[in-house]
Amino acid sequence: MQEKGTISIHTENIFPIIKKFLYSDHEIFLRELVSNAVDATQKIKRLATLGQYKGELGDITVEVSFDEKKKTITIADKGLGMTAEEIKKYINQIAFSGATEFVEKFKDAKDANEIIGKFGLGFYSAFMVAKKVEIHTLSYQEGAEPAIWTCDGSTEFEIKKGKRKDRGTEVVLHINEDSEEFLDKWKLQGILDKYCKFLPVPIKFGTKTESVEDGVDDKGEKKWKSVEVDNIINTTSPIWTKSPSDLKDEDYLAFYKELYPMSEDPLFWIHLNVDYPFNLTGVLYFPKVKNEFELQRNKIKLFSRQVFITDEVKDIVPEFLMLLHGVIDSPDIPLNVSRSFLQADGNVKKINNYITKKVADKLSELYKKDRKAYEAKWNDIGLFVKYGMISEDKFYEKGKEFTLLKNTKNEYYTLDEYTEKVKATQKDKNEQTIFLYATDVDKQDSFIASANKKDYDVLVLDSPIDSHFIQHIETKLEKTQLKRVDADVVEKLIQKEDSYANLLTEDQSKQVKELFEKAIDNKSYTVEIEGLSPEEMPVTITMEEWMRRMKDMAQTGGGPMSFYGQMPDSYKVAVNGNHPVVDKILKAEGEEAQLQLAKQAFDLAKLSQGLLTGKDLTAFVKRSVELI
Repeated sequence: MQEKGTISIHTENIFPIIKKFLYSDHEIFLRELVSNAVDATQKIKRLATLGQYKGELGDITVEVSFDEKKKTITIADKGLGMTAEEIKKYINQIAFSGATEFVEKFKDAKDANEIIGKFGLGFYSAFMVAKKVEIHTLSYQEGAEPAIWTCDGSTEFEIKKGKRKDRGTEVVLHINEDSEEFLDKWKLQGILDKYCKFLPVPIKFGTKTESVEDGVDDKGEKKWKSVEVDNIINTTSPIWTKSPSDLKDEDYLAFYKELYPMSEDPLFWIHLNVDYPFNLTGVLYFPKVKNEFELQRNKIKLFSRQVFITDEVKDIVPEFLMLLHGVIDSPDIPLNVSRSFLQADGNVKKINNYITKKVADKLSELYKKDRKAYEAKWNDIGLFVKYGMISEDKFYEKGKEFTLLKNTKNEYYTLDEYTEKVKATQKDKNEQTIFLYATDVDKQDSFIASANKKDYDVLVLDSPIDSHFIQHIETKLEKTQLKRVDADVVEKLIQKEDSYANLLTEDQSKQVKELFEKAIDNKSYTVEIEGLSPEEMPVTITMEEWMRRMKDMAQTGGGPMSFYGQMPDSYKVAVNGNHPVVDKILKAEGEEAQLQLAKQAFDLAKLSQGLLTGKDLTAFVKRSVELI
């Protein structure tokens, strides 16, 4: 047997195109070749099960090895093997059956993933790193002759009789000068760990040293010795391939630690398993994220038949669940797809909807099963749920029943429960129900105390997403407004018919306003004289709700809102015309004394808000000492 020939291509040489387009992602050659070896092994196992292969399966481990001196990398399997005719069919013809279309369609491609796998080119990714490729193979079929196929990266190939005695295939890559970085143990180990860690057939890469017991010493203590064992790099049956009924909590936690060795234990997890209208398995974990909003992305790994594809799962997983961890495995997602192709794929949208539903069902189940335990987890999972409420209408409808609001007394309410709780006391004169909220309980304590005096309840909304969440639920809840507790004096936040009248005359009000404007001497502060309870503070500094909210949203990537983030801060200074301090200012002898008291009252208000710093704080302390 000896044959030379030309691979049938009607356009320009395809190999330089492969090298050029795939260069940026050339490590995937190992993924493709190991996956092919695993497929061949799976097929022989299947034939043996069906009784179509009568021989002994024997050891079916796939082996990856390299020779630094000869500059070769070898991927060997004990799978189906091929006859010379099959080599011509599968390597020379099928891989290039779409070559003309391929070159035309992808000559302007920018993304390696647009190409590999699209035209059966997985095997040919070998030429990204190899100047010559050999296939040594022997088919499982009775009487088959061993064959060797050789190609040097041109369109010419040679097939001749081989010497292989055992069933299977060995692919030998003669590495080119540009790719000698791959002739390194740690580099290859890293690629195998990344792509092949969960393949269903054992994969050996060299050996490793392990300590094993070796009897006991004179003192009766265990002795150990070092032995060389096969370095099997993969777990062949990861938990997502098993039935949930066969798994314990410890199994899920152990797998999580394998994926994310440095992470805290997750809060809970969801086992995905569906075979219609698409195939999908996987396990998604809810990690403890709290406020580390952007740090946790790209933690979901996408597999196809246990081969790692990517951790860029933006289109498969709903945006709000990108903070989850775990794995998704689906053969229905094309093995190598560009992102644009992913978006167009019908199954991707179905999978996205399915995952959204499964997450909503799991949260609902946890909430109904043990509300106290759910409340205890809320600080961690609230971020996901609120993100989902904002970004997915379908999720909002389900999420209403298990989204919680927490108040300053650490009590939890659903949206409906909270509306019921406050609608009697916190309805203003326009029949609007007002939800008051704090973003920093310590800093806003005096405002919370003022609200509590009137029996108003105050929510705590202090996560990075809450400014957007507030805006969203206002559009969903009827006749309901949310106001930050320090957005105005409490009488103005919830305006009632029976508000306090300002006891100062018009002239006195004018005089007090001018005194404060002169004492403050800053255009960012607008002074207003208010009729408030004498028990309220003499001076209150607030930022109007709408402006503050726009600024908060700008801080968490508000898109168009970023304009507001750049605007200077502007505050309202509410002077309580009914407070004894204001009366004291009016009665002070001389303008200097009046201004000093006004400045002191204003600085006290700034101090309570954390706005008094630097030289102003130093001057305030000095003035306070003098007044004492």
